[in-house]
Amino acid sequence: MRHKFVEYIPSQIEEDILYISIEYDVAKHKCPCGCGADIVTSLSPARWKLTYDGETVSLYPSIGNWSHGCKSHYWITNDNVVWAGQITNNQMNKVIRNDKEEVKKHIGGSSKSKGFIDWMKNIFRSH
Repeated sequence: MRHKFVEYIPSQIEEDILYISIEYDVAKHKCPCGCGADIVTSLSPARWKLTYDGETVSLYPSIGNWSHGCKSHYWITNDNVVWAGQITNNQMNKVIRNDKEEVKKHIGGSSKSKGFIDWMKNIFRSH
């Protein structure tokens, strides 16, 4: 899979290309199984993380297309699709619950992260 950095994600996307908009914290690609589904991954500490090494990109964690008929599960690592094994419905539900909890934590912020932000604000106020 090739990657392409763009400002705006095009409405019509090509297969085998991962479109990445840093401006809007999102990536989009066609499901690599060939089903034709458009897969959108939001980039944030609570969702997917993008790594760019100057040549290739990786997304972490794995991508599970649970809401699509194919139920594909894979990683995008160094511009390659690495297939993961199938997971059970119970495992899938656990992943979905964990994802929701991570988003809640990220949106609400932890006291540790708020403390750090307050600390940084105080540093800049004193200078």
